[in-house]
Amino acid sequence: MSTLTAPARPAPRLRTPRHHSVARPRRSPLLTVLTAVVLVYSLVPLAWLLINATKTQEDLFSSFGLWFGDSFSLWDNIVTTLTYDDGVFVRWFGNTVLYVVVGAGGATFLAILGGYALAKFDFPGKRGVFALVIGAVAVPGTALAVPTFLMFSQLGLTNTPWAVIIPSLISPFGLYLMWTFAAEAIPGELLEAARIDGAGEFRTFFRVSLPLLAPGIVTVLLFTMVATWNNYFLPLIMLRDSSWYPLTLGLNAWNAQAATAGGEAIFNLVITGALLTILPLVAAFLLLQRYWQSGLAAGSVKE
Repeated sequence: MSTLTAPARPAPRLRTPRHHSVARPRRSPLLTVLTAVVLVYSLVPLAWLLINATKTQEDLFSSFGLWFGDSFSLWDNIVTTLTYDDGVFVRWFGNTVLYVVVGAGGATFLAILGGYALAKFDFPGKRGVFALVIGAVAVPGTALAVPTFLMFSQLGLTNTPWAVIIPSLISPFGLYLMWTFAAEAIPGELLEAARIDGAGEFRTFFRVSLPLLAPGIVTVLLFTMVATWNNYFLPLIMLRDSSWYPLTLGLNAWNAQAATAGGEAIFNLVITGALLTILPLVAAFLLLQRYWQSGLAAGSVKE
């Protein structure tokens, strides 16, 4: 009786591991040099401002601009700036904060509501609104300053804070930015699911849509805040009373006074005031950057 033997299986072949080469990013010496030039161009004025804010009035005109003087007088300059002329710098600072909180904050809020509505709701004339917003973005604000002044003059609102706040509430670029961001960041299926669960439009907006709009909100807030904080031409033609000046007009008045004969004594106040003016903007960018990054992570949607 013969026994059948199964055919021998071939020995498994050993697979040699494949080494995938990771392509390293190419480095461009020209791009590196250009980036360094832009970085130096941006940081040198800030360094000059910081260094000269530490000098006394005599050291400003006797020492090199990009090096410290014989004495470190930063704190004395800050105290003198805040107390000069009965603390008018503090008043200007408070005016600027008022214009930013009410004007830039209101512009951001209106941009959020308008951008969300334009992105997620259909209505007759939507194309016309889109063309109007794009046209408003292309028009510079200085071109509308004089017509705005004439209109506010007829209403009796010139030389009041409302002459600066009300025009700041309109931000066509912020509206367009929130429009495009809301169209991509909020899936339509998510809104439909919330409505099916019985959520109303207000609850859907505040509980579902608003957290997803966090990166766009921070971006619009930064743009409107910087534009309102640095606003110069509109307050220049709207305000005559120096007690309602923002920091931009106040520092310009000090600079004009320092350029006159005998006014050199406050030149260090102009420099120190300029340094104090930019510090809130730097702090705002550093603070809101954290919320910006967390908003990007919170706004991600898994498919």
